[in-house]
Amino acid sequence: MKIALPTRGDSIDSHFGHCEYYTIYTVQDSKIISEEMLSSPPGCGCKSNIASVLAKMDVHMMLAGNMGDGAVTVLNNSGIDVVRGCEGPVKEVALAWLSGSVVDSGDSCHEHEEGCQH
Repeated sequence: MKIALPTRGDSIDSHFGHCEYYTIYTVQDSKIISEEMLSSPPGCGCKSNIASVLAKMDVHMMLAGNMGDGAVTVLNNSGIDVVRGCEGPVKEVALAWLSGSVVDSGDSCHEHEEGCQH
């Protein structure tokens, strides 16, 4: 299984649609076995091709900070589950999720009601 985390520096980017890149971890038996970086495509997260790119990479989980309902829907429609409300260093967040201590906050970002929500 692969999980993706919108990243700025080495931490979760709280602004999903404008992250620097995605950290993608391959997980097996609840352990991280590999790590790769994927550059963020131009444009807003939910209006870019990021959902289809991640789905083609076999990503099934997105651990994110803030994200609008539009982005959640686009990712879900590509077979990617979303956990919002994450913060901190990406590896620590991934390990916390693997241990079962991370749950979706249910909060959506509504900053850009007229355009792409992220």
